[in-house]
Amino acid sequence: MINEKDLARELTEIMSDLIAIPSTYPPGDTRDICTYITERYARAGYQCQTLSRTDGVDNVVARSGSGAPQLALNCHIDTVDVGTVADWRTDPFQAHIEDGVIYGLGANNCKGSTALHIWLGEEIMRAGGPKQGEIVFSFTGDEERLGPDGMAYLRESGALKPDFMLVGGPTENHLITEERGVLWLRITASGRAAHGGDPDSGDNAILRMIRLVEHLRAEMVPRLATRRSGAKRSTMNIGRIQGGHNVNVVPSSCMLEIDRRLLPDEDVTEAYREMVEILENSGEPAENIEVEFLTGTNGFSPPLDGPGISALMAAIEARCGRAPDIINALAVSEGRYFADDRIEIVNFGPGDGATSHAANEHVPLDQMVDGAIILRDTVARLLGL
Repeated sequence: MINEKDLARELTEIMSDLIAIPSTYPPGDTRDICTYITERYARAGYQCQTLSRTDGVDNVVARSGSGAPQLALNCHIDTVDVGTVADWRTDPFQAHIEDGVIYGLGANNCKGSTALHIWLGEEIMRAGGPKQGEIVFSFTGDEERLGPDGMAYLRESGALKPDFMLVGGPTENHLITEERGVLWLRITASGRAAHGGDPDSGDNAILRMIRLVEHLRAEMVPRLATRRSGAKRSTMNIGRIQGGHNVNVVPSSCMLEIDRRLLPDEDVTEAYREMVEILENSGEPAENIEVEFLTGTNGFSPPLDGPGISALMAAIEARCGRAPDIINALAVSEGRYFADDRIEIVNFGPGDGATSHAANEHVPLDQMVDGAIILRDTVARLLGL
């Protein structure tokens, strides 16, 4: 039987340590926090690796057991920057506890879940370790810049090959079992520079981009209106544009970046091809249009009756006395890098995502206690303790 007062004290101590270690992006240096995590897992008896593709962006993988199933629990350990310090009521790098809530940079996203996973890892070894299969804890260093040197690297390197992945994040201990895919692309329109006093002698790249956007929206908006699945929608956002270098010069180049969100049954490669074909049929000269794939991953929608999600749902019901709520996700998680593997993926953890990336970020301690007990029960149901 877990003593909940002792558990709350342990979680608070771990959170205090984590918040005191800066891991902001930028600059994107996670070496110190990875050292802290590695030392704790190594003392507990785990096999630990520190992996990095880019200097300073460290990731930790700690494992115990062997064979199937492999249960992977992931958290990202980088945070956004402090922002405007004056907006914080307390020191963002010092945990502040008030009315059962822990405040500090990253408390909600995602050091609250990180603290749970550290406690869970140590608790599993206190219980003698998993009786079957393998448990793997991963901590990634660049989720705030989409994870090319974090989760994407861990997948490419073969460090993680999970059957069930639980991604820690602020879901208020509800479940996110579906995520949309994401596609980012860049369009560059070119023209010919000329003096601004004689614009007809040039070829204005900004005007070309305006025509491209009008054509793209005329084609895509009706298509996207039909692509819905429950509360989820397939969307397109024009998020960034840049063109010209001086007001008295006809611009020779204009760049625009687009964020497409895809339903779980849409394919990122096909979505990119669709955009390219629409732009190719815009009537603009092909030599004046360049389309670049920036990043993209498919969405996921695993069945709710798989062994991993079933164990987690049963653990939530045992702790809370009710069936778990399944909520919609606007953003994407690092689980998306394993979407094509067709494994079980779920997001779960304490905190409200609405308070992420904001001054006075916080997480309720009672949610952390509940989350820790739920995760321990989940591991016991899947791997035995």
